Amino acid sequence: MTLTVNEIATMVGGELVGDGEIVVESLEELEIAGAGQMTFIGSDEYAKKWASSGASAALVNESLEVEVGEGRALVFVENADLAMGQVLGEYAPKPVVVKRGVHATAVVDETAKIGQNVAIGAQCYVGPNVVVGDNTMLHPRVTVLDDVVVGQDCELWSGAVIRERCTVGDRCIIHPNAVIGGDGFGYRVGQGERGPELVKIPQIGIVEIQDDCEIGCNATIDRAKFSKTVVGAGTKIDNQVQIGHNVRIGQMCAISGATGIAGSVDIGNGVTMGGMCAIKDHISIGDGVTLGGGSQVIGNVPTGATWVGAPARDYRDAVKEYTMIRKMPDLYKQFRKLLK
Repeated sequence: MTLTVNEIATMVGGELVGDGEIVVESLEELEIAGAGQMTFIGSDEYAKKWASSGASAALVNESLEVEVGEGRALVFVENADLAMGQVLGEYAPKPVVVKRGVHATAVVDETAKIGQNVAIGAQCYVGPNVVVGDNTMLHPRVTVLDDVVVGQDCELWSGAVIRERCTVGDRCIIHPNAVIGGDGFGYRVGQGERGPELVKIPQIGIVEIQDDCEIGCNATIDRAKFSKTVVGAGTKIDNQVQIGHNVRIGQMCAISGATGIAGSVDIGNGVTMGGMCAIKDHISIGDGVTLGGGSQVIGNVPTGATWVGAPARDYRDAVKEYTMIRKMPDLYKQFRKLLK
């Protein structure tokens, strides 16, 4: 796949500056791009690196001032990152697909209801009373247990497990080795035959994944003790995220990798969590909240807030504290001098 810069500018609705006849053979990061490659510039930091880059062309945020340079081309757009996403779609290799129909080595229970144009790959297991919607693709070795409902136009990658009675909406992507509906972590101290023990509390609820969600590799979403654990429509969950039982996540949330959310947390719409956040159980996080990476949240977070740190607090308070901590060595020296 090759396009000229002129063609790319037309495709993304951008303003071309420079040589529009340059042929873009591939796409690459700014620092390592070479001749015949296009990159993107979304901040002043990267704008300063354009002159030393070997790239032939770049998509640039229209808010930035960048000189094109001889024999090169720039395409100014409102959002270079989104525009690059559009171009990446044009240059992407052909996707991995599974042949439509049921592979000879797959096991599909006779009571399962399989929609039209469905692909079920090698060594998949589809249990009793499962419903799989039209155009859904199960890559090899996917497990879908009893009474699960999977919607239309979904893609479940190898190793994904959807436990019994859980539901997945339309147009969802479940990446390799994600587990939807494992038992919630529910134990209480009790007296057993051999003395005190941790007694397992039955987890009889389900997980409900609503439409247009994406669940990353090795993510785990526990079934509810009662009722259901919910992931709202349009929410995207990164790799290795743990979501505890009875958590309710709103719509259009973005949860980054290695985040852990304990049980019975209520998360609003449009919440963004950086990587490795840790969320205490039984708290609420309001709509539009942003949590910085590594935040340890131990209390309710109000709507629209931006919290960072451990324990997490409003970023303005955190910045003041970090500033004071950096000053501590000098303040200590001054204090020592006063004591002499």
